[in-house]
Amino acid sequence: MKYKTQQIAWLFFATSMLLFALQLVYGFIMAFAHMGYDTLHPWIPFNAARAVHTNLLVMWLLSGFMGAAYYIIPEEVEREIVAPKLAVVQWAAFVIVGVIAIIGFHFGWWEGRKFLEIPRPLDWLVVVDVLTFVGIIGVTIWKGNRPTTTAIALYLGLVLAAVLYLPGMIHFKSQVLDSFYRWWVVHLWVEGVWELVMGGILSFLLIKLTGVDREILEKWLYVIVGFTFLSGILGTGHHYYYIGAPRIWLIVGGVFSALEPLAFLGMAMYGIAMARKGGRQHPNKNALLWTLGCCIMSFTGAGFLGFAHTLPQVNMYTHGTLVTAMHGHMAFWGAYGMLVFALIAYAMPELTGRARHKGKMAEWAFWMTTIGMVAMTGAFAVAGVAQVYMERMTGLDFLDVQDALQVHFFGLVLAATLFTTGFALYVVDFVKYGLPRSGGAPRTTTNGSADDVVVAVGARAAEG
Repeated sequence: MKYKTQQIAWLFFATSMLLFALQLVYGFIMAFAHMGYDTLHPWIPFNAARAVHTNLLVMWLLSGFMGAAYYIIPEEVEREIVAPKLAVVQWAAFVIVGVIAIIGFHFGWWEGRKFLEIPRPLDWLVVVDVLTFVGIIGVTIWKGNRPTTTAIALYLGLVLAAVLYLPGMIHFKSQVLDSFYRWWVVHLWVEGVWELVMGGILSFLLIKLTGVDREILEKWLYVIVGFTFLSGILGTGHHYYYIGAPRIWLIVGGVFSALEPLAFLGMAMYGIAMARKGGRQHPNKNALLWTLGCCIMSFTGAGFLGFAHTLPQVNMYTHGTLVTAMHGHMAFWGAYGMLVFALIAYAMPELTGRARHKGKMAEWAFWMTTIGMVAMTGAFAVAGVAQVYMERMTGLDFLDVQDALQVHFFGLVLAATLFTTGFALYVVDFVKYGLPRSGGAPRTTTNGSADDVVVAVGARAAEG
């Protein structure tokens, strides 16, 4: 760890682990409900469980991205994070707002808009919190010694994510207009600006892990992220097929959705090629494994499986079915979940001075989560195709089809159990790393510095 304020990242990483664990709990609640065992319905209705599950996904990924920025930016711009105490306050505010939102969902306090359920008062608190974060990182880059392309790509993605949150806060009486601009948040985050974040983090990891020259990597970063960004923006059209938007979106959405896999394929080839070309034998093979896994799984889930059901001729049957869940689960995990895990796998040995990445537990965590997610995707695919055939092709009643699909969720639960076991190993490894330390030794300063505040808050978070 080169800079003391990189310790702030640990708070966000620990928060991501906790929120992801909670997301898995709600995933199991929904899976058992699909199997007919909805015993928790009086306390946690399915719609509440689904809202919590999806919003926790966004929260833990955002927490991971923020932690990534607090860890990466100091090394990229060669200076400490400005206002580290404010950064800790920003973390605490993010957690508090998230906890209030999740509790509120259980009592029906939400907007009721799919993926944007957070009520309006909390929306404004989120905006203030994210602007604080963006300000801290922006000033750090401004005062830094070298604003690299990697740092700028990462920061630009985070800034645009903050900007694109605002259209979702505009009220429209028309359901068509509301849905039209809602996708500016939902789609343009995950298939637009988050890919800038992905490019920045991947670039940092590949530079550190492979030894490939920064100039070469960042040139590829320009090309691939640019192509991904372009196809992702116009690919928003595949959400406009059946909401009352002009028919031109059938063409625009279909064409540019077909181009999106090429961008992710380029990213996969980019990561693998850089790993093979680099001459550095970095000791943290586990971080490299997660990094390359991200490149490959993002192409499979976000690229190939996304293309498989977003063409208009196919989407008219698969829209709103479990085929969408098939694509969504592997896409989010491959493109962004594994990305966060890759950075944590790289950062924790640097933050704590412990070499737990050399153990078998870290490797087992990767393979169990990867195989588990592939199996979950397969279970969703089989259930989704069966649903499309019975519901859309033969015209069976929706609820009758849900009864017929219950057996497929038994396989999904088995796969999710394998995935969760791998995640549990990752968390155990994370906890055993302990709190951040400087140079592998405990920090013993007593001058009331911001570093002491960070470690103290982190210790309390760990104990809680």
